[in-house]
Amino acid sequence: MTGDKAAQTAPVFAGRRWFFPSALLHELDPDASRSGRRPRRTARDWIVDFACFLLAVLMGLLGAETLSNSPHLSPALVAADQLIGALSCGAVWLRRRWPLGLAAVMVPVSFVSETSGGVAVIALFTLAVHRPFRYVAWVAGVQTALVPLYFWWRPDPDLPFLASVVLLVVLTGAVVGWGMFVRSKRQLVLSLRDRARRAETEARLRAEQAQRLAREAIAREMHDVLAHRLTLLSVHAGALEFRPDAPREEVARAAGVIRESAHEALQDLREIIGVLRAGESEDTGRPQPTLAALAALAAESREAGMRVTLEQRVTDPAAVPASVGRTAYRIAQEALTNARKHAPGTEVTVTVTGGPGEGLTVTVRNPAPEGDVPHVPGAGQGLIGLAERALLTGGTLDHGPGPDGGFAVRARLPWG
Repeated sequence: MTGDKAAQTAPVFAGRRWFFPSALLHELDPDASRSGRRPRRTARDWIVDFACFLLAVLMGLLGAETLSNSPHLSPALVAADQLIGALSCGAVWLRRRWPLGLAAVMVPVSFVSETSGGVAVIALFTLAVHRPFRYVAWVAGVQTALVPLYFWWRPDPDLPFLASVVLLVVLTGAVVGWGMFVRSKRQLVLSLRDRARRAETEARLRAEQAQRLAREAIAREMHDVLAHRLTLLSVHAGALEFRPDAPREEVARAAGVIRESAHEALQDLREIIGVLRAGESEDTGRPQPTLAALAALAAESREAGMRVTLEQRVTDPAAVPASVGRTAYRIAQEALTNARKHAPGTEVTVTVTGGPGEGLTVTVRNPAPEGDVPHVPGAGQGLIGLAERALLTGGTLDHGPGPDGGFAVRARLPWG
């Protein structure tokens, strides 16, 4: 693992990798796990391996001294025992690569060679650290079962039989317990690292989702606002195009509406672009429309040449929540825009009823237009956006043609 990759995969260990086991760093490096290469020893690994080697040699020397004092063994057996012990001490350096194989081999070797006892203990500890408990249980169980037979074959001159068996069984259990404790600590570090990665991923996904939802809300706002303004521009520009002989007052009024609508559209577009650039919420710009702005919306549509009738039968208009009032305004605005495009010249009726605890109902109806109406391209995104707005506030929205050939949009929004 290179230094840069180590910083990416395990930033907690950056600058002090030498202090941690190579097996732990290997597990924290996903590229190393995929490539299948063996972990390289760190400085800590070299120190621990050398200490284990010295411990095995020291215990081998103690065993060799015990053998030299035994009158029942021939010099040839003592020399063979010491040779096996020396080879076993050299095998300590293989404990990280083949922990299970070394521990399994050391069970019969330590049974016939007293100087190999220290290597058997170290191999069992390594197995407990690097392999699951089922392997440790098999090796430790066989080794424990051979303890009474070993001391029956080679009794300790300084301790009675039962004391020797109990002491070695307790030592085996302590070594296994210590190794399992070290393994559990490493698994805890790995699990905490995985949890941290998952938390970072979830946080990034939540941020991306929040950004996407914010952009979708801005897109809906842009459609609702600009579509209304640009429709006014289109209507008045079309009137000036098809009636070049209109009176001067009517031309001036239409030009004023075009200028005002263009100014409002540019201002709304500038605010939306500012939100996209600065990442600010939509509440930092101009005041958002509420239910009280429906009268101004109807008046603006009448100035554009529409016939609009506004009926408000709301128990307490001032108590309508801001989000519900803003949704009702946007629904009426989009419905008037659609009526102006698809049913020009008809009388549109906007009805708002409701009260606290009953909900708020917004209905926009228009009859069928007289004569043929030029086709106006549209993808129906406005009505889809209105349905989403109503759903976000906990309400519903229905739309469709009526029995008289007209069209109606009806929204039911919660209130209280």
